[in-house]
Amino acid sequence: MKRAGGRAGGGRSRGRAGRASRRPRAGASRRTALPRFLSIGLSTAEGIAVVTLSRPEARNAINLEVVNELHIALEALGREGSTRVLILTGAGKAAFASGADIRELRERRAADALRGINSSLFLAVERFPLPTIAAVNGYALGGGCELALACDLRIASESSRFGQPEVGLGIIPAAGATYRLPRLVGAGRARELILTGRIIDADEALAIGLVNRVVPDDRLLEEARSTALLIARKGPLALRAAKLTLQASAYGPDAGHAAERLAQAILFESDDKREGMAAFLEGRPPRFTGR
Repeated sequence: MKRAGGRAGGGRSRGRAGRASRRPRAGASRRTALPRFLSIGLSTAEGIAVVTLSRPEARNAINLEVVNELHIALEALGREGSTRVLILTGAGKAAFASGADIRELRERRAADALRGINSSLFLAVERFPLPTIAAVNGYALGGGCELALACDLRIASESSRFGQPEVGLGIIPAAGATYRLPRLVGAGRARELILTGRIIDADEALAIGLVNRVVPDDRLLEEARSTALLIARKGPLALRAAKLTLQASAYGPDAGHAAERLAQAILFESDDKREGMAAFLEGRPPRFTGR
């Protein structure tokens, strides 16, 4: 992990839902119109989808509408065919996501907890077949931090802040922090953050391994796009297989070893493997087809 400072290519998300892209990138094997939303934004370009939590009046707090719309967005992007990488971020500079919407959370009962409203969404993010990047601007607290934890990579702005303050509300973080956070930062640090509810800055988050990189505020999305473009140019089948294998390895070395062998066997028979190796030997960029 390192602290980034140089310029990177890319652009900024088109932001609110009303401006969401309606057309996939040319050359996609399947063309599916992307839906429009009220509480999130969705844009696509160059094989990269940017989903933006867009409730600035509530510091992008995650309410039921956001949960439902994110499920729809994930399903649509999974069908759409041309997307290679997903970036999740928050509208404005104040917050990536300030947590679950407390006004809704206050009214939830035991049956709601058993439904796993937020935890089911974050599991869908974790299991999304394509690589995911959390571009964390401002506060990522409670459910907002857990959403970032569910992504494959986390790129943070210098002004970002992270924390699991749920115990101060008389509840616990129950949307993945108790098992994802220890995997990233170790059991001791995870216990401290969850039991104290302490909020940490970007530098500490980098030092303990919670984030992969810290970048200047005004270059956050550019850096996230630069990383996404680097990933998007790789073999689509290999990316999916690598993500599945990494998920399997969380169950131990035996599961990881078996998943590696199976994934590699499938990839050895793919057009992408033949194209990737031919391109390397011929000194040219590969033209992957995802087959």
